[in-house]
This record gives sequence, structure tokens and C-alpha cells, in this order.
Amino acid sequence: MSNDNRVPLKFGFPPKQGLYDPAQEKDSCGVGFVANIKGKPSHQIMLDAYHLNSRMDHRGGCGFEANTGDGAGILMALPHSFFSEIASKSFGVTLPAAGQYAVGNIFLPQVDAERETCRTTINRIISEEGQTLLGWRDVPIDAVGADVGPAALAAQPRIEQLFIGAAEGLSQEEFERKLYVIRKRFSHTLRGDTSLTEAKQLYACSLSTKVIVYKGMLTPGQLFPFYKDLMSPKFETHLAMVHSRFSTNTFPSWDRAQPNRFMSHNGEINTLRGNVNAMVARQGTAKTDVFGDKLESLFPVIDADCSDSGSFDAVLEFMLMSGRSLQESVMMMIPEAWQSDANMDQQKRDFYEFNSAIMEPWDGPASIVFSDGHYIGAVLDRNGLRPSRYYVTKDDKVIMASEVGVFTLTPLTCC
Repeated sequence: MSNDNRVPLKFGFPPKQGLYDPAQEKDSCGVGFVANIKGKPSHQIMLDAYHLNSRMDHRGGCGFEANTGDGAGILMALPHSFFSEIASKSFGVTLPAAGQYAVGNIFLPQVDAERETCRTTINRIISEEGQTLLGWRDVPIDAVGADVGPAALAAQPRIEQLFIGAAEGLSQEEFERKLYVIRKRFSHTLRGDTSLTEAKQLYACSLSTKVIVYKGMLTPGQLFPFYKDLMSPKFETHLAMVHSRFSTNTFPSWDRAQPNRFMSHNGEINTLRGNVNAMVARQGTAKTDVFGDKLESLFPVIDADCSDSGSFDAVLEFMLMSGRSLQESVMMMIPEAWQSDANMDQQKRDFYEFNSAIMEPWDGPASIVFSDGHYIGAVLDRNGLRPSRYYVTKDDKVIMASEVGVFTLTPLTCC
């Protein structure tokens, strides 16, 4: 088989053929989070998240090899002390204060020359946007210790960590928008570069001052052994979102593993084609001052090879970067069944009615978990067919999952 025939299968969607249509890519998965409700970071939150995700292994999928997973991952708040030490050891840089630098896990091509082309392009765009490249770091992995299967290894990208410093005088929110522009620019440029045989390997799992995502074509039990960073006692967070992917009628890949950059989800978005078409139509009339003359560089908001979850995440991110809050954005995209709810507060009803003219519902069945590194939450779509359970514990933790039994908890007794 020629390399030209192999590339689409390893790095991106295969073409439409037989009963397969890439437009039908959907996910039905296990999803959950654990957080300290007082915002106190600890490594125990990481260990709890690993335990939670491992208990949802049955909700994920695997290939013809039991040790090649459909995807697993974790999103958590950026651990400042951990990365300060890493930056000093890896490339001799003292990081700025929290909020004034960003870290992102970047998937890159396996081919050395193509990987260098990607790095050079990314570095150039960072400079063009007036920000400072602080350094690149190889993310330490252990594929052997994690027992990663042959198919996953064959498709595995090179995984590196990118550190960017903010230009002087930028607020954290302004810097986040700059990072969004940088990521969209290099993603559009490189993933569309037909001279790169592994263009679809280029993917930014995250690039933010607030959150970081570690994920891959793994099973939940492989995630922490594979990424050595996650096992470090110094890796502390106050919240962590986890995901075990079952790629319904789809092809697994490293980039389509979840969490995405701000959310993860169990279920399917069955209104996807209409949602995507509406977003494409809006691009012709979209206006905002927050991106200056860079707005056009952000289009398309939804990349052509996104899954339903990835498409939802792309629109959520666009709304956040345009100035809306996390809570407002999620409520606009996943509204309650407000029209016939006589008991709903009038102010909330007015909110839903007003925004129904701006954004159509993204209907599931879906259970959506979302976080911006400060807040974390979950919501069901208005059909309510992907229920989830949450607990609040006496030691200030909130635990949510798409099923009961991920933790053994003792209920409080009364009196």
C-alpha cells in the first residue's frame, strides 16, 4: 500500500466510502469531573480524576487490539508552580506571573523535516502577533510502561509543549485572545498545507493561561502512565475534567480524543449539520472590536474535520473569546425547555427567549461538562436523555460523572 493511501487513515478522516460518511462522526462516552469547591489545589484531585476515569473504562471503546483505545484525556487548571520548575529546568527561563504566560500541548508530525516546518511557522506567527516564544519542551511519555497498542503507536504524533509569554501591558483576557488568534492562524496554515504529508498530525490540544489538556488515542487506564507529568506529586489542581471516548460509527484518532479545549461530552449532537451551517452563515455578518483586524483569520470557526463534540467546543470557545461568560455561552447553546415551563423565573425565560434569536439549540442527547480553569460545571440538553449524577462531599469536593459508582462514598447519616 502506498504512503498516499495510508495518510488519510492515520491522520484525519478517511474519505466517504461504502456505509462510512465522515459527516456522521459522533461520540458516546464516559465523562466526569472532580473539583475542590473552595478552589484549593492538590495532587489528590488528579488522583481522584484518574480513579474516576478508570472506573469508566467500559464507556470507552477500543480497536481490534484491547490496548488501543478510542481516546482518553484530562483537562485541569494550569499548575503554575509545576510549570515554573519545568521551564527553569528545560530551557532556563523564569516564567512570568500566573496569567502572563501560556502553556499548550501540541501534536506535531512524526517526520523530522515536517515537524521543524511546523515549529518554524508557529514561532513566526507568535512573533507576528507581538508575543514572546519562551521555549519548546518534549512532553515525557512512556508508551511501553502504559502498554499502548500498536495501532495507537503507529498513529501517535510527536508531543511537545509550547510556552508563550504575554506582551507587556496585556491583561490576561487580552492575552487569551492573542493566543486564540495565534492558534487559529497556525492551525489553518499548517493543517491545510498540501506539501506536508502529515499535516493532519498538527493539532493544539490546548494553548491557554488557564487550562491544559493531556489526551490521546488511549484507554483511561493508560492515560496517567503514558504522560509522566500527570504522575508528579507537584502537579496540583483544584479541578479536573476527564473523558473516556467511544467513537460511535467513527474513526478514533489522537486529536479527536477528549476533553476538548473547554468541554467534553457524553452523547451525540443530532442537530449538528444545522448548527454548523448556521455558524458558517454567521461568519458573513460577524462583527466585534475585540479582535481588531484579525477576525477574518479566525474563520472557519468550526474546522471541517471536527467531530460533533469538537464543533460544539469550537463555537463555545469563539463565544468566550468574543467576551461572553462561560455560563452565558453554555446556556445559549444548550437552553432548557423554557417555552412551556410555567414555573421558570421570568428573568431566565427572558434570557432564553432573547438569545433564541441569536443561537439555535445544540440538541443531543448530550451531557456536557465545561470549564475555563476557574469554573467547572455540567448541563443536560433539553431532551434530558443523557442523565448524570453528582455528589458534594463533606471534605469540600464535588464529583460528577455520567454514571454512579465511580467513587465509593459513605452517605451522611441524619441526627
